[in-house]
Amino acid sequence: MSVKRLSILVGAVWCAVSTLAGAGTPPPDGAYVYIISPAAGEVVTSPVKVRFGLSGMGVAPAGTDKKRTGHHHLLIDVEKLPPLDRPVPKDPQHRHFGGGQTETEINLTPGKHTLQLLLGDTNHIPHQPALISEKITIEVK
Repeated sequence: MSVKRLSILVGAVWCAVSTLAGAGTPPPDGAYVYIISPAAGEVVTSPVKVRFGLSGMGVAPAGTDKKRTGHHHLLIDVEKLPPLDRPVPKDPQHRHFGGGQTETEINLTPGKHTLQLLLGDTNHIPHQPALISEKITIEVK
């Protein structure tokens, strides 16, 4: 078995074990996540530049097992949070930034949209307790 395949297998097993255990990494006291921009209620044009904020912790790529770090997930037009004891889903409404990105540009149709951040640990599992930003509503012209 190649080293790459073995690494993928080990990562998948670790993620499965973490998920079964319901183990989310505890964040440091006082840590929080927030959307820097756009501002709540802002009228914008597409593509929309979204900047992510994090206080009390550092940003690290997914798969980096380092204390006091996590990576961003952007929730777009999500009515209900995903299960907070499992990896965040990956679909058009749950965008992963596992490379440690702190901003993105997203294409949104005209109208009102909600944006919210959810921080994930090395395995995309929300911290326990979860670090979730305020949900903001923006309007795309």
